[in-house]
Amino acid sequence: MALDNGKFTLGPPRNEGDGPEPEEILTAVKVNDTKIALKSGYGKYLSVEPGGTVSGKAEAISVREQWEPVIQEGKMALNGTNGKFMAPNDEDDIVCESSTAGDSEMLKIRLNLTLEVDPMENIPKEERGKIKETEINYVKKFQSFQDRRLRVNEGDVSQIKKAKKDGTLHECLLDR
Repeated sequence: MALDNGKFTLGPPRNEGDGPEPEEILTAVKVNDTKIALKSGYGKYLSVEPGGTVSGKAEAISVREQWEPVIQEGKMALNGTNGKFMAPNDEDDIVCESSTAGDSEMLKIRLNLTLEVDPMENIPKEERGKIKETEINYVKKFQSFQDRRLRVNEGDVSQIKKAKKDGTLHECLLDR
């Protein structure tokens, strides 16, 4: 949690559904392939002071404001510019003092990001849309037509709708 004096301290525990306070929001900025910079809710970048204290007073990104995420066994720790890992100390201040990443150096990060997932991702492109369009798409894909004319069954599509619900769509289209 960012404090208005530039220091960082461990924030109170939060429930899974609760949103963060502005002081708890950090924005990650990719610096290069292995390093990131973290911007606090006050618009300042996190850096490691010479004593190992983490502060957020920098207006711009320099070498001191770069952090290297280290991921092991599905857990992540942040390595500061002093070669030490970020963790809370006994007074719950955030510091970089440990040269190894133990349990206290592992971070839990929540993203304030809505994942855009296509609900039709697992459905083949040919089957998206209306039933009649599905039949035409499959005819175009699998039927060889020499006279450049599509030969589509003009019958009722209710049979195809039923087959789609039953999971026998491909078999039904082959039978038509």
